[in-house]
Amino acid sequence: MSDLIFIAFPNEEKAVEVRNRLLELQQEYLIELGDAVIAVKEQDGKIRLNQLLNLTATGAVSGALWGALIGLIFLNPLLGTAVGAGAGALSGKLTDVGINDDFVKQSAQALQPGTAGLFLLVRKVTGDKVLKEFEGVGGIVVSTSLDEEKEAALREALAGHSVGEPVDQRPAPATTTEGGAAS
Repeated sequence: MSDLIFIAFPNEEKAVEVRNRLLELQQEYLIELGDAVIAVKEQDGKIRLNQLLNLTATGAVSGALWGALIGLIFLNPLLGTAVGAGAGALSGKLTDVGINDDFVKQSAQALQPGTAGLFLLVRKVTGDKVLKEFEGVGGIVVSTSLDEEKEAALREALAGHSVGEPVDQRPAPATTTEGGAAS
């Protein structure tokens, strides 16, 4: 079963940095991602998606290759390439793998203008090792499908606490002014 995680960052660069590190960890077989999408809320409130895979471009290239091959069979490779590229691009645009784009855009409305959110679809993870990599990286967990214990560990790691380290959640003591009254 996969887990969906949405973490807010102060800017797109930080979200890209975290996503890139996750992709490196995937190469080390510490995490398996189904998708990793960055949503940026522009100053005018519009949501822009930074997809991991551009399916439209991939579909166009794949379609062009298949179209050229079929075109060679029917002695018209240029027409086959053009038709194949168009069909592949359309197919790629209509295909949505991973996290639903509409869901990402709707959820990203919660972001402040000028900030970014990283949406992760995590299939498998070696939790303790991955969390250690992100201690103190910042970011605020907006929502997850993780159980409460794992979500708390993620929040602690992003805040800079070691996983399992007790976190002092008591309010700071009130300070007194010269007159002896608490402020």
